[in-house]
Amino acid sequence: MRFNDLKEVLVGKGLKITPQRLVVLEALAEMDYHPTADNIMAFIRKNHPNIAVGTVYKTLETFVDKGIIQKVKTEKDVMRYDAITENHHHLYCSESDRIENYFDDELNTLLSDYFKQKKIPGFHIEDVKLQILGKFQKEN
Repeated sequence: MRFNDLKEVLVGKGLKITPQRLVVLEALAEMDYHPTADNIMAFIRKNHPNIAVGTVYKTLETFVDKGIIQKVKTEKDVMRYDAITENHHHLYCSESDRIENYFDDELNTLLSDYFKQKKIPGFHIEDVKLQILGKFQKEN
C-alpha cells in the first residue's frame, strides 16, 4: 500500500494522521499473516526503536474500533490482527498456528440464509465468522 493510501485510510475513518499511526498501519499492510501485537512491535522496532509499546497497543485498539482492522482470536486464545475487513473466514492449522484467509461467497450466502431461517429468539446476528481448524498439507 502506498504512503498516500495509508493516509487516506486514516482520514477516511476520521483519524488524525500521526507518525505513529502511519507506522502501525504500514506494518499491518506489509505483514499479511495475521500478526500478534508483539509481532507488530518487533517489525516496527527495526526502523523505529523508540516507539512506545503502549502507543502501538492503543493504536491497534483504535484501528479495531474504527473498523480499519479486525481482531482474530486463535484456538490457543492468542489475539492476532487482520488488516482485511471484507467478509471472510479463517483456516487455522492445529500444528503450526498458521492462519489463512478463506473467501467463499457461496459459503457466506449459505450461512446467512441458514441463520435467517433459524431466527434465534432474543438474539440479533450481526456477522458470522467461521473458524475452520485443520492441518495444511505439505506440498510435494
